[in-house]
Amino acid sequence: MATIKPFKGIRPPKELVEKVASRPYDVLNSEEAREEAKGNEMSLYHIIKPEIDFPEGTSESDPCVYAKAAENFQKFQDKGWLLQDEKECYYIYAQTMNGKTQYGLVVGAYVPDYLNGVIKKHELTRKDKEEDRMKHVRVNNANIEPVFFAYPDDEILDELVLKYTVHPSVYDFVAPDDGFGHQFWIIDNDDDIATITKEFAKMSALYIADGHHRSAAAALVGAEKAKQNPHHTGKEEYNYFMAVCFPATQLTVIDYNRVVKDLNGLTSEQFLQALAKNFTVEERGMDFYKPNALHNFSLYLDGKWYSLTAKPNTYDDSDPIGVLDVSVSSKYILDDILNIKDLRTDKRIDFVGGIRGLGELKSRVDSGEMRMALALYPVTMKQIMDIANTGNIMPPKATWFEPKLRSGLIIHKLS
Repeated sequence: MATIKPFKGIRPPKELVEKVASRPYDVLNSEEAREEAKGNEMSLYHIIKPEIDFPEGTSESDPCVYAKAAENFQKFQDKGWLLQDEKECYYIYAQTMNGKTQYGLVVGAYVPDYLNGVIKKHELTRKDKEEDRMKHVRVNNANIEPVFFAYPDDEILDELVLKYTVHPSVYDFVAPDDGFGHQFWIIDNDDDIATITKEFAKMSALYIADGHHRSAAAALVGAEKAKQNPHHTGKEEYNYFMAVCFPATQLTVIDYNRVVKDLNGLTSEQFLQALAKNFTVEERGMDFYKPNALHNFSLYLDGKWYSLTAKPNTYDDSDPIGVLDVSVSSKYILDDILNIKDLRTDKRIDFVGGIRGLGELKSRVDSGEMRMALALYPVTMKQIMDIANTGNIMPPKATWFEPKLRSGLIIHKLS
């Protein structure tokens, strides 16, 4: 069962939140962060992308960069740009995209729950990325950015969240870079806090939606601190890390698409003929064509769009991995036809989040950078949870969640 606790959040004053808040560290590069933070000394990028405070070209992994993160985090607190709440609270974080709002509870997730599998993952993590985030957690002694969890829907929690969100929020703004709305409430009532803790304790699992490397890093640092403390009791703050937990049915998983540099020596006609073995291929002309159902794909090639519908022998409805369109396309298109074996390392393929739209796929092919594009129907939260529940791992580049959590609304100190 899931263990959570409230915590004393470190947050910007209401009048500064839009100056402090930023996109997550891993959705933009150093140059983009430098540009977005230009003229704004309060931007959280100075903590989560501190290389922007050094000359261009400074390595993100330079020890002086991590030290700068800690220096800036302390500066933000000294100057009152970040203030710690006096009481342990839960928080509500709402995001609005395209008229749809999802409501997440900000909690302290339990490190042992990650280590023993109560907090379930669906992606592999890379050791180098884990270590980068671990260094960041260690040097700041804090989880600067939250991770993104899903939980099974719970009517009692829905009612409690509604009780708060009918009232004005502490923060309420629209982010300029994506146009998404962000709102924030504080839950400081002792009875409500107890109810939230109790409801989560009934849940057999929580699910990492986005932020696998941050989750791993936070949990590993927590476990590290436990081993280093001869008086460890299990109640210390480092036994918890910050997560925003959303009801699974509220979340939006969007498509994660592929662009490929060449056709593995085939002509366009030969490629289409090869596809016909395992797909029903229909030309759709020059108008954008978006996949309309599971096992339907969109191909852009030579200025034309095609519908590809996988034949029944290409997937197994009883196999949580084999039924996924990322599995079907990887095996029967990328591997069998194009000889792309490893999506993580092959330089002939790139990936485009569906938030960029089909136009991004078209432009990358039309420019000559890429030879063809493949759009996929998005996976569902049920598929993700089924895979996590069976202990399986999703194929690479399978999920893309939007909207992303805004960083800087709240921070969790480990002591």
